[in-house]
Amino acid sequence: MHKLVHFPLCPRSRSIRLLLSELEFEYDLEEEKPWQWNEAFLALNPSGELPLLKLAEGPVLAGVYAISEFVDEEIRTGAAQEPDIQGVRTMFPGNRVERAEVRRLVDWFLHKMDAEVTGYLMHEKVYSVYIEGGANPPDTEALRAARENLRYHMSYIAHLVGEREWLAGDKMSFADIMAASQLSCVDYLGEVPWETFEDAKLWYSRIKSRPSFRRLLTDRIAGAAPPEHYEDLDF
Repeated sequence: MHKLVHFPLCPRSRSIRLLLSELEFEYDLEEEKPWQWNEAFLALNPSGELPLLKLAEGPVLAGVYAISEFVDEEIRTGAAQEPDIQGVRTMFPGNRVERAEVRRLVDWFLHKMDAEVTGYLMHEKVYSVYIEGGANPPDTEALRAARENLRYHMSYIAHLVGEREWLAGDKMSFADIMAASQLSCVDYLGEVPWETFEDAKLWYSRIKSRPSFRRLLTDRIAGAAPPEHYEDLDF
């Protein structure tokens, strides 16, 4: 069985969990705490970043880009070798230009939103508690900046879904998964102003209602419970 090394409230890990589930790629989970420098983990991925996919019979894949591209290509290659399979699932749909747009948005949410929003919130409200034992209160300036930046990213999501069926085009893609993974972590912390961004809320509810999301919504971390609406598919 393939094994995904992850942390339950890591948006990068969540994006790959959703991707694997959407593509019906079976796997087990192995938890790794991202704030700890585990030598065994660093030997597999010197960057120290999650996630890591240990293939049952193959290489160890490190990072969102390597895992997502490999798994999606593996699924499409396998389907091409079996002509009877129709409508193969892919998280990078469309022609070359359309796939480039998927990758652009994946990069946007993986790096820009994470750096401007999720990273701040996770560090101040989750990681620092584990690292410092709750000895220091969250940095209010960091939280304020994250909340202001979040409104910008919510506006961008609302803009995209106001013009398209999904974030990158007519079909759901890895761009939707990456954005939803970031938002799911922020939502766990009760920080998403859903009432102000109805279009973004409706889009997220479509993602949230998918079978692939169910396991994520049951995850909990010690010392922090999500708001009541977190698991509610209708908010």
